[in-house]
Amino acid sequence: MTPHTGIRVTTLVIAGLIATGLSSLVLRFVTSGGAEVPSPGWVAIAVMIFLGAGLLVAGWQVRKVRDGRSDGSVSPLRAARTLVLAQSAALTGAVLVGWYVANVLVLLPNADVPSQRDRILPFALHAVVALLLGVSGMVVQRWCRLRPRDDEDETPPPA
Repeated sequence: MTPHTGIRVTTLVIAGLIATGLSSLVLRFVTSGGAEVPSPGWVAIAVMIFLGAGLLVAGWQVRKVRDGRSDGSVSPLRAARTLVLAQSAALTGAVLVGWYVANVLVLLPNADVPSQRDRILPFALHAVVALLLGVSGMVVQRWCRLRPRDDEDETPPPA
């Protein structure tokens, strides 16, 4: 029996691709009726950066306790919550990357128009920040992983 490894990168890629596909279909349907793609708010970038930074701080504290270098204590419940938050951030980052990339793909055919070209850059910037949120979630998930003890066998005995 293998231990649970958490959220995998392939899961995030699949979630991002599904979000991109579904979002681009919905956005193309909405824009075909004459509506514009909604502009992203700059507050979203600040929120994603704040969440990613807070997650890294919480994960660093769990990592210090895991490695035996902490002078304070982090309860097991707090460590578990940090792990769940990290996994949530990774999935949320992947889905948001898909959403913002879908917006870029919908605007890309009209990139020769200066006003539309100016709208592509904020969506691309949002996609990069969402990607950083997902990466911070994966990093903290790794920091929260317990290492096997020295007295435990690495391989399970044959059946």
